[in-house]
Amino acid sequence: MKREKFGSRMGFILVSAGCAIGIGNVWKFPYMCGEFGGAAFILIYLVFLLILGIPVLTCEFAIGRGSGRSVAAGFERLEPEGTSWHVTKWVGIVGSYLLMMFYTTVGGWMIYYCYRSITGEFAGASAEKVSAGFSDMLGSAPVMAFWTVLICVVGFAVCQFGIQKGIERVSKIMMSMLMIIMLVLAVHSIFLKGAGEGIRFYLVPDFGRIRDMGIGNVIFGAMSQAFFTLSIGIGAMMIFGSYIGKERSLAGEAVSITALDTFVALMAGFIIIPSCFAFGIEPGAGPSLIFITIPNIFAQMPGGRIWGALFFLFLTFAAFTTIVAVFENIISFDIDIFGWSRNKSVLVSEIGRAHV
Repeated sequence: MKREKFGSRMGFILVSAGCAIGIGNVWKFPYMCGEFGGAAFILIYLVFLLILGIPVLTCEFAIGRGSGRSVAAGFERLEPEGTSWHVTKWVGIVGSYLLMMFYTTVGGWMIYYCYRSITGEFAGASAEKVSAGFSDMLGSAPVMAFWTVLICVVGFAVCQFGIQKGIERVSKIMMSMLMIIMLVLAVHSIFLKGAGEGIRFYLVPDFGRIRDMGIGNVIFGAMSQAFFTLSIGIGAMMIFGSYIGKERSLAGEAVSITALDTFVALMAGFIIIPSCFAFGIEPGAGPSLIFITIPNIFAQMPGGRIWGALFFLFLTFAAFTTIVAVFENIISFDIDIFGWSRNKSVLVSEIGRAHV
C-alpha cells in the first residue's frame, strides 16, 4: 500500500506540533511552573528540551522515515538480522493506547467545560459552586461518557479522510485558531490589574525557590515535562516521520516543532500565571488549576463568560489536535500489522474505544 504524504511542509509541522501541543502545554506546564518556582524551572526545562527533547524527536522521525512505518512495524523493518529490537514495539503500542485513554477522557472534560462556559454556568458562581461542579462531573458516568464518545467520534471521522484531506486540513484550521485565541488571552491576562507580580515570577529566575522545592524534584519535573510535552519516548512521533519526504532535514523539522510547542507552553503560562496573581490565587494548585482555580478566576473577572469560553475553546483545540494525532498512530498499527484499509482500521478502532 502506497504511503500517504503531507501536502506541504507547513502541514507536516502543524500536524506534528498539534500532536506535541496538548494537555502537557496548556494544563500541566503552567501548574508545574507555578509549583516548581516559575522562571527558574523554565530555564531547566528549556535545557532538557535542547539536550534531550530535540535529539529524541529527531531519532523518532528518522526511524519512521527510514522504515516507512509506525512504531508497530518500524523496528522489524530496520533491525539487523538476529536482533530483537522489534520487541520494543509493544512499549509504543501499549503507550499509545494508554495515551489515547487519557487524552480522550480529559479532552471530553475540555469540551464540556467549554460548553459550560458558553452557557454562562460559571458567571458569578461562588468558589464552592465551581468546585462542586467539577466533583459532580467526575461522579456522573453519563456526562463523562457522552463527552468522551463525542470527541472520539469526531476524531476518528477526521482520520477517516486521510492525511491531506482530513488530519492536515483540520490541524491547519485548529492550530491557526488556537494561536489567535492564545495571543488574545495572553494579552488580556498581562494587562489585568495586579498581574505584574505574576509576570516577574514567570520571567525573573529565583533559584532560591528551587532549593526550597528540592533540586532533584525540580530537575525530574523539568525532564519529564520535556518528554511529555513533545509526546516522545514511546515512538508516537514515528508515524509522522514515515510521512516525511527524503528532501527534508529531520533535525530542522524537530527544531521547528519544538520551538512552536515551547512557544505555546510559554504563552499558556502567560495566560494563567498573571491571572492567578491578579486574583490572589495560588498558581501551583496542581491538576485542579484548570477545572477549579481558573473557572473561579473567570467568575470574578468582568466579561468572564466570554474569556472563559475562549480559554476552554483554546484548551479543546489543543487537546483535539493531539487526539487526532494519537488516533492516526493507532490506525496505522492496524494498517502496518494487518494490512487493513484505513476505513476498516478506523471502524475497528472506534468500536474498540467505545467499549473501553
